[in-house]
Amino acid sequence: MIRVLQNAGPTVKIVLGSLLVIICASMVITLVPGGFGSSLGIGGPARGVVAQIGDEQVTVLEVQREARAMIQQQFPKGGPQVAMLLPFFAGQAAERLINEKALVAEAHRFGLRVSDDELRDELQHGQLAATLFPAGKFIGDDEYQSFVQRNNLTIPQFEELEKDFILVRKMRALVSTSAYVGEPEVRDEFERRNAKVKFEYGVLTQADILKGIHPADPELKAYFERNKANPSYAIPEKRQIKYAVVDSAKLAAATQVTDQDLQAYYDQHRDEYRLAEQVKVRHLLFKTPLLAPGAKEDEQAVAGVRAKAEGVLKELKAGGDFAKLAEKYSEDPASNKSGGELGWLGRGRAGVPEFDKVAFSLAKGQTSDLIKSIYGFQIIKVEDKQEAHVKLLAEVKPQIEEQVKEQKVARATEGAANALLGQARTDGLDKAAAARGFHVVATDFFARTDSLPGMDTNPQFVDTVFNEQEKAPPDVVQIPQGYVVFALLGVRPPATPTFEEVRSKLEAEFKNERAGILLQQKTQELSDRAKAEHDLKKAAKELGASVKTSDFVLPDGQVPDVGAMSGAANVIFNLKAGEISGPINSGTNGVVAHLLEKQQPTDQEFAQKKDEIRQGLLQGKQQELFGLFISNLRKDMEKSKKIQINQEEMKNLTRRGAEEGS
Repeated sequence: MIRVLQNAGPTVKIVLGSLLVIICASMVITLVPGGFGSSLGIGGPARGVVAQIGDEQVTVLEVQREARAMIQQQFPKGGPQVAMLLPFFAGQAAERLINEKALVAEAHRFGLRVSDDELRDELQHGQLAATLFPAGKFIGDDEYQSFVQRNNLTIPQFEELEKDFILVRKMRALVSTSAYVGEPEVRDEFERRNAKVKFEYGVLTQADILKGIHPADPELKAYFERNKANPSYAIPEKRQIKYAVVDSAKLAAATQVTDQDLQAYYDQHRDEYRLAEQVKVRHLLFKTPLLAPGAKEDEQAVAGVRAKAEGVLKELKAGGDFAKLAEKYSEDPASNKSGGELGWLGRGRAGVPEFDKVAFSLAKGQTSDLIKSIYGFQIIKVEDKQEAHVKLLAEVKPQIEEQVKEQKVARATEGAANALLGQARTDGLDKAAAARGFHVVATDFFARTDSLPGMDTNPQFVDTVFNEQEKAPPDVVQIPQGYVVFALLGVRPPATPTFEEVRSKLEAEFKNERAGILLQQKTQELSDRAKAEHDLKKAAKELGASVKTSDFVLPDGQVPDVGAMSGAANVIFNLKAGEISGPINSGTNGVVAHLLEKQQPTDQEFAQKKDEIRQGLLQGKQQELFGLFISNLRKDMEKSKKIQINQEEMKNLTRRGAEEGS
């Protein structure tokens, strides 16, 4: 278990559980403009290190792990395209990790520290408590170990990451203390959010304007000449291949796992199934005051606690129900609701030597006398015991069988793919596939973004196909299904299309562009006429615009043909009654508004909502201050060479994202 918790108390110890990246997702540490700092010369970060922050490093593996966690958080269902996102998230992940380590370094410079008590409290009552102690009960050592291993971190790494998180939180609190929101600011924000307006508005639609636009070929050809260099008109490079898929699922059906396979795997991994001596216990805790270093024990207080504990012990010896008495008297909040149950514990897991000594000396079913430790008095009951032993093959057979089969299928699939590739390079793919029972698919010419028949989209496969040299021998690529062996048949380089090939697309874009310009011009004219004539309805009639009237609407409301009032139409809230707005762009509509009435919220409403608004404004200011602090900290540390960025490793992490985004 966690080092800091080995002296943490008599109850089962909390473990660090959850990636710091999940916690840090809520921290504002990515608000740093300007990329990744200066280039490095001799003495910069080593290969595999993205950044050096004082004595700390951000490694390539850490960035990749953080990026994957961010992707998993935003796209929990995954999918074949998710792998393509890794380079895009790598930059954000690197920024987050660099900023975090910079903040931790600055916290140390300020003299901030995290004690073991603070860490213990965070784990027991912080964001991880519900995960590690659902319904107040520890998830168990085995589940914890599995949880940690899934995140590819060691226990010490978890502990340090959690302490770093607490330090960053301390820094944020320190930096944010100067944020202040006054009453006038709260009132202004309240009125901005809660004022209501009612207005009439003239509407011009792009759809109506489109009906009157009929471009001739000369206009379209001129438009084509001006825009033919636009990549959206280009005909991309296309390639034609034939391929055969070596499907691991089909090979799995023919793969058998023998008893000899299971025995061999079990013998090789026997240590993985070794179980230490364990006891299953319940306990009652009667707390005594914790002592500061050098302080003397309050003998009177201790005597009072002892008397209470001895009274409960008498009830137990008289046949009292341990679980019910634990619920009633135990002062351990993590276990008293479950009758004092601590579950299975190995030696040293309780973190209290006195507890261990007694627990492992009692027989199954026995209850202890009072046990005195630094936390108080305890009574424990051993409900079950397990001697140290190695699980039998029969106990782990289902688990082993699945793992062995996966390994055998993987080897068989790889072997079949390599055999098919070898013969394809000698005899050709068609003959090799026919001899080995694989189906060959021949494609038409396809672009990078096209789907292939019989195969899910796979970026790695497509990249390999489009990086293959013409007349190259057949090649093989691993895909989620197994492997695909392919031969490149032909390449069509990118080309500029003829006018006729893109005429319909040109016409649609030309008309939309022209209609957008005309809509802006006509909406401006509607606004100018309405203001000059002080009459929106008259101006709208002259220009063929429809006129409508809204209900009273708040700044976060919606109005037909206008859309969200939080967008361009928000200018209406700045008008005085009777005023006419300028042109408002509402997507494919042009709008001009005439404010009829404005309602201000009441003082009573302000009294009800002002605390909520004040808190929101304060949080915004605190976030802004913290973001500015991080930005300045990064600049200062990079300037003084306390932060050094390995630009080569950063390029390697983000290269594919740069290429695909270009």
